[in-house]
Amino acid sequence: MSNPPAGTPAHKARPRTPRSPEAKQRQQRILHIATDTFGTRGYNNASLAEIAEQAGLTQAGVLHYFRSKSLLLTSVLELRDQTDIEQLGAERPRGLEFLRHLVDTALRNAEREGIVRLYAVLSAESVTENHPAQSYFRDRYSGLRAFVADALREACDLPADRADRAETAANAIIAVMDGLQVQWLLSPDAVDMAASTDLVVSSLLNTLAPHASGPAAER
Repeated sequence: MSNPPAGTPAHKARPRTPRSPEAKQRQQRILHIATDTFGTRGYNNASLAEIAEQAGLTQAGVLHYFRSKSLLLTSVLELRDQTDIEQLGAERPRGLEFLRHLVDTALRNAEREGIVRLYAVLSAESVTENHPAQSYFRDRYSGLRAFVADALREACDLPADRADRAETAANAIIAVMDGLQVQWLLSPDAVDMAASTDLVVSSLLNTLAPHASGPAAER
C-alpha cells in the first residue's frame, strides 16, 4: 500500500554523497529511472545495464553512486517514503484524522501510477527467498499495522477487552488497500480506490463502534 511510511530500516551501506550540483542531478536521475524500471520489470528482472543505458552511463557509473543493485533498490524505496513523508506533513494525524488520511492517500495514488506499480510489484516480489527488500516490507507492514490499529482504537475509544479487534481490523484495511491497487493497475476505469477504501473503513468503524463517524464524514 502506497501510504504513510512505517519507518525507514537501517542500512549498513549508504549511497555516495555527490559533491557537485551536476552529480546530484545525475544521482537523482538514476533513482527516477530505477523507480520506473523496478516498477515495470521487478527487481529480479531489471538489470543495472538497462538502468545505466537509460541514464547515459556505464554500469560502473551507476555503481559509483549506489555501490550495488540492492542499495539502489533500497534508495528507491526510501525516495518513495520521503515523498510520502513530505505529503503527510510535519506531524502524523491521529485517530479519525489518520483514517481519513488513508482515504486521501488512496485518492492521491490514482494520480501516481508509477509509484503504485513500484509498490505492488516489489511488495509481492519481496516474499521470495533472499529478496533485498524483504526486511523493508516486513518492517513497513509491521509499523503500518500499528499506526492503523492505534488510529482505530483512538477513533472508536475501544475498551481494553476489545482493543485487540483493532489489530484485526487494521490487517483488513491494509489488505483491502493493497488489493485495490492491483485491481486498479489492471483495470483503472473499473476501480475507485478512494471510494472503496472509504466504504471498508467506515464499515469497520461501524462494527467496532457504531457511534463513530466514517472517514468521509464531516469533511
